[in-house]
Amino acid sequence: MIRALAHPYALLALTALFWSGNAIAGKLAVGHVSPMVTTFLRWMIPCLILLPFAARDLKRDWPQIRAHIGILALLGLFGFTLFNALFYVALHYTTAINVMIEQSSMPLVVFLANFLLFGTLANRYQIVGFAVTLVGVLLTATHGDIGTLLTLDFNFGDALMMGAVLVYGLYTVALRYKPAIHWRSTIYVLCFVACLASIPFLVAEQAMGLSRWPDMQGALVVLYIALFPSIAAQTLYIRGVEMIGANRANLFINLTPIFGAILAMLVLGEELFAYHVAALVFVLGGIGLAEWGRAKGRPETTTPRRS
Repeated sequence: MIRALAHPYALLALTALFWSGNAIAGKLAVGHVSPMVTTFLRWMIPCLILLPFAARDLKRDWPQIRAHIGILALLGLFGFTLFNALFYVALHYTTAINVMIEQSSMPLVVFLANFLLFGTLANRYQIVGFAVTLVGVLLTATHGDIGTLLTLDFNFGDALMMGAVLVYGLYTVALRYKPAIHWRSTIYVLCFVACLASIPFLVAEQAMGLSRWPDMQGALVVLYIALFPSIAAQTLYIRGVEMIGANRANLFINLTPIFGAILAMLVLGEELFAYHVAALVFVLGGIGLAEWGRAKGRPETTTPRRS
C-alpha cells in the first residue's frame, strides 16, 4: 500500500485531486470568506507552517535569494497572488466545473508562450492539438454556444478565469529564470512574497466594504486551501517531477477538470451539461495530441537560459 502511494503516478494524481479541490473550496467560500481575505490567508498560513522546516535552507540559500529577489518577487506576485485573486473572484460568477475545464488549457498556454517567446519548435501535431484544445475552452467559456463570440456575450467569471490561466501560464514559462535553490526555499520565498503582495488587494477590498473574514465554514475552507493545494500539492508535484521529469509530470494537470467535475457534482450538486463533456473531450484530446506530437517531433529548442 505504501509503495503504491509512493509511486509517481499516485503522487501526481493526488496533486491533481488537491488542485481540483481548490475550485470546490473556492466555491464553498462564497458568502463565508471574501476572495482577497482567502488569498491573503492562503499564503500567510503556509508561511507560518513552513518556516521551521525551511529556515535552514533559507539561511544557506540567502545569497542566491538576495541576488535574484527581483525575479522571485515577480514569480510570487503573478503566479501566486494575482492568479489566485482572479481565480477566487471568478468563482463568484461562474461554476467550479467551468473554472476547472478552463484551467486545463494551461499546458497549451505554456506551449504557446514558449513558442512565441523562446522559439520552441512546433510540429503539425502540436498546432492541431492547440486548435482542438481552443475549441474545448471556447465551448466552456461560451456555455456551449460559440455563436456568442459574435456578440462578445461572455460570462464575466469565465473571462476572469481565462485571464488567470494566462497569468499562470506566463508564470510557468518564467520559472526557467528562478535561481537554483532548494525547493523549500523556493516555495517559502514565493509564499512570503505572495502574502505581502496580497495585502494591497486586501486593503482595497476592505476599503470598498467587500471584505468578509471567515466564519466557521470559511475557516475550514481556508485551512483546506492552505494545507492541500498550497503546501501538499506543491510538495507532491515537485517530488513527482523529480521521479519522472517535468514533461511527463505536467500532463497530470489535465486530471484536474476530471476530478473537479466529479467533486463539483458530489459536493456542490452542480449539473454536468453535454457541452461540459464535449469540452473535456476537446481539451484533453487536444493536449494529448500536442504531447504525442512533441514526442514524435524534433527535440524542443529554446533560447539559452540566462544566469
